Amino acid sequence: MFKKFLALFLSVALLCLPLLGLAETIFTDDAGRAVSVPISVERFSPSGPLSQIMLFAIAPERFTNLASAWTSAAAPYMGDSMNLNVLGNLYGSSTLNLEELAAADPQVIIDIGEPKSGIAEDMDALQTQLGIPTVHISADFRTFADAYRKLGVLLDAAESAEILALYCEEILARTDAIMEQVGENRISILYCLGDDGLSVLANGSYPAELIDMISENKAVVDNPVNKGTGNTVDMEQLLVWDPEVIIFAPDSVYATVSNDPLWQDLRAISSGNYIETPLGPLNWMGFPSSVQRYLGLIWLSNTLYPDQCDYDLYTEIARYYDLFYHHELTQEQFDALMVHSYLPI
Repeated sequence: MFKKFLALFLSVALLCLPLLGLAETIFTDDAGRAVSVPISVERFSPSGPLSQIMLFAIAPERFTNLASAWTSAAAPYMGDSMNLNVLGNLYGSSTLNLEELAAADPQVIIDIGEPKSGIAEDMDALQTQLGIPTVHISADFRTFADAYRKLGVLLDAAESAEILALYCEEILARTDAIMEQVGENRISILYCLGDDGLSVLANGSYPAELIDMISENKAVVDNPVNKGTGNTVDMEQLLVWDPEVIIFAPDSVYATVSNDPLWQDLRAISSGNYIETPLGPLNWMGFPSSVQRYLGLIWLSNTLYPDQCDYDLYTEIARYYDLFYHHELTQEQFDALMVHSYLPI
């Protein structure tokens, strides 16, 4: 009788452990660390904007806080997450509010992105200081699918993670096929940003991965900057490069170059072959350089090489918004996003 009672007690206890947050497993992160994490992770905190964007796609209801505030451009798309407390970033601006993060009580802190020098030590230090499991998952332009599969394991969300991973693989494979058809006939471009438009995403830099993949990026410099601010240049250098197409970042000088005689000396400007990157909820070209750059792949492939693309742009962009933002993009919203983003026919 006692044995039956004990067996029943242990069965009930085991069932209750996940509810109490006591059942744990070992997750080996991409910094090579074996981290004890809850089997059922219902509350997590992102370490920065890149991880925030990726995690929103897989489990937006599990955020305890934001690392970075969504901008006003995100308001139509990001739902209740607009109201979450912003507690800062682990990297970059180093604004992380440790006291408030501890009070938010996440079960795990998730860092996603390029593995920085000393990443294991950084994760260990944060975990020790807060007493909260902290993991790093590596991700870049071509490995977002792998990252989602690892998140599926960590968050016990394998099914939804696999859908996102397969999507990432599909978009990359399709873009590779398009560029194989394009061959050596790549269009030369510059991506210009900053208040004066005199910063560029340099060929070979991390933020320029998208541009390098689908064009001839004319911004070849000695020391490419791997930050979203790009490399600062002057108008003389832009004239030397003189690309076929110029893409301006949101909030740059797109609206004024048509009346600027200096910019008019560039053939892309004088011929009208310049466009502005769509913004909403985020910059489609990156910044941060997270998974939304796949929107840039879809848009620019279709814009630069329409004869090689057999998909409807609105349909494909709406599919992304459904999967990654959980938002049904209307035709009107799409048209507003794309108002300055078509090349002349």
